[in-house]
Amino acid sequence: MQITDLAEEQKILPVLRLGFRPFFLAGALFSVIALLLWGAMLSGHITFQPYGGGLWWHIHEMLFGFGCAIVAGFLLTAIQNWTGLRGISGLPLLGLFILWLAGRVALLLPMLLNDYVIILIDLSFLPAVAYILAKPLLKIKQYRNLFFVPILVLFTVANIEMHLAKLGLANMTLNQAAYASVTLMAVLMSVMAGRVVPMFTANGTKTAKVLPLPWLEKLATGSLAFITALLLLQPLFTVPAAVFGTLFLISGVSQAVRWCRWKPWITFGVPLLWSIHGSLFFIWVGLFTVGMSYFIQVPFVSHLWHLITVGGMGGLILAMISRVSLGHTGRMLQQPKAMFLGFLSIFIAATIRVIGPIFWMQHYITFINVSIAFWVIAFGLFVYYYAPMLFKAREDGRPG
Repeated sequence: MQITDLAEEQKILPVLRLGFRPFFLAGALFSVIALLLWGAMLSGHITFQPYGGGLWWHIHEMLFGFGCAIVAGFLLTAIQNWTGLRGISGLPLLGLFILWLAGRVALLLPMLLNDYVIILIDLSFLPAVAYILAKPLLKIKQYRNLFFVPILVLFTVANIEMHLAKLGLANMTLNQAAYASVTLMAVLMSVMAGRVVPMFTANGTKTAKVLPLPWLEKLATGSLAFITALLLLQPLFTVPAAVFGTLFLISGVSQAVRWCRWKPWITFGVPLLWSIHGSLFFIWVGLFTVGMSYFIQVPFVSHLWHLITVGGMGGLILAMISRVSLGHTGRMLQQPKAMFLGFLSIFIAATIRVIGPIFWMQHYITFINVSIAFWVIAFGLFVYYYAPMLFKAREDGRPG
């Protein structure tokens, strides 16, 4: 808290004082807009074509538009705690935010620019975040957290593969690129969960912290990382389905064991905790069921991935940004009461999105739209209740 001159801080708009403020708010709002547009496209209510077509745009923007905005906001905020050096704020933060926003606009309205200019704009954001992150970490030689820089580089590689799939180049398909991006996001979520969930659970329930088992941590995250590497390298060689299936099952089971060790049942009275544990449940169930799909004939396997993306990624993002936004705006860790409905809604959205189309394919569009409606409720509540917090200075008068 001594790294910032408070008088200088007060000259900066509150929303630009730390990375979580613009990126959490804009990312959540963008996810609502993007899904409403996707639902309208599927239902035939609008006919315009974003860059890459409706399906490519939907997958890309939920991962790289929404997901990576939240990742950036989190990392750009955490770096200040990790290093003791001032995080990006003010005009530099505004410039980075505009770069992210330019990518969203360019992909939504592709008629405005040449395709290769659109690709360049879209690909520029994550390397910029990686550079901003790496600079202070290298300056003070804090190599433990430097891990996140190559993760951002790999996200850029996955993004490149998404664009190659759109262009029909490098023997890359949309599914391969999308699945690699999802598992990479799962790697990041697994690492962060291992670092913070035992501590959050212990503090929130006033119980002893569950100590990690190093072999289990390595197996849970390492198997996911291996899957991601194989998916990213698929243009170069073919991997037998049984190998992928086995790795997914190993990852799902090890994630489940780790989840059980964290005693999720003791968090039922604390929404900011059970929402985190609930999202981790969807991750391990998603990994396990995807693994089973390599050995058992399952129609529409793509639906299973939404356990990981909607329930896992969406749920964990909502839970974490709700918690982080409270702490970093100087408030008690007590969410607005209506966020209980938000946390519940994201899990309902995931369940409907997966189960509905698998068993009642004739109502596919209806189930998608109902799932979207619950997502909109979840993140709409976040935007409604947290926007005033993110636009105002900290309650305790401190910088940030």
